Amino acid sequence: MHAVQAVAFGGPEVLTPVVLPDPVPGPGQVVVGMAAADVIFLDTLLRSGWGQDLFPRTPPYVPGGGGAGEVLAVGGAVDPAWIGRRVAVRTGTGYAEQVVAGEEEIVPVPDGLATETAAALVHDGVTALGLHRLGAPREGEWVLVSSAAGGAGTLLVQLAVDAGARVVAAASSDVKLALARDLGAEAVVDYTRADWTGRVREATGGGAALVYDGAGGALGTAAVDALADGGRFVTYGTADGFAAPDPEAAARRGIRLLTPLAEGPPDRQTVREALGRALEHAAEGGLRPVIGATYPLKRAADAHRALAARTTVGKSLLLIGGE
Repeated sequence: MHAVQAVAFGGPEVLTPVVLPDPVPGPGQVVVGMAAADVIFLDTLLRSGWGQDLFPRTPPYVPGGGGAGEVLAVGGAVDPAWIGRRVAVRTGTGYAEQVVAGEEEIVPVPDGLATETAAALVHDGVTALGLHRLGAPREGEWVLVSSAAGGAGTLLVQLAVDAGARVVAAASSDVKLALARDLGAEAVVDYTRADWTGRVREATGGGAALVYDGAGGALGTAAVDALADGGRFVTYGTADGFAAPDPEAAARRGIRLLTPLAEGPPDRQTVREALGRALEHAAEGGLRPVIGATYPLKRAADAHRALAARTTVGKSLLLIGGE
């Protein structure tokens, strides 16, 4: 089968097309023929060697964390009725024509939901639903979504709007801000401007009640200044490392700092249940992932370059089936 390997830690150039043996499922496993692989910013960080304590990788390895396709084969103790079914798969690899996954790592794709849409929800759908539950936006309150044109950010805008909240979206270009408006954001702010948090406070009449920080690093740390006293700060961005707000200063203002990534990856059962909810929500029209860039498998390096350059709007996918 064709795949892409990170042959060493480094820049996008280490992503190399290779031919590997077709995988064989063991007991409790399935082989999924991939139609689309999910690509997230975390993939670019892991490729560089970041995050070994939380997400250990040893080159050469096949990057990615899943996608969607069709079950081709099953191992022992797995119901053969899975064969031929469309599934979303979230596992430890993805940039390949076929991947092996545990039966507990696959979820059926609902009838009527496009396979690419399912792939786009494998990580961002799970992330957005988890953050939405944690942040719990309320009707009428202002919610700031930073990195609002990213895969998870576009979903968080939709979820907050559907909850009746008023959304101010922060992003880095006119195209991204226009997308956020199309998704329901009431106000938009360019967070490359030095005064962007002040503009958020002005637009919201004193600060947001809830911030979803999808940027991390210095931008994420600054986003605390866009909060009203007593607000909630939910951070999940890692583009420039983790946000590092001052906990004592936050406590003096009554701000709750919520850092779900610090707890490590969620367990498989939690992920599987959340992915199932995300797929059903999308099938009902309640979640609409924005697929802004697609690439053939062999151009995985280009997908990583675009993510690093912040030029991608919405979700990136590798389209694999039919190559």
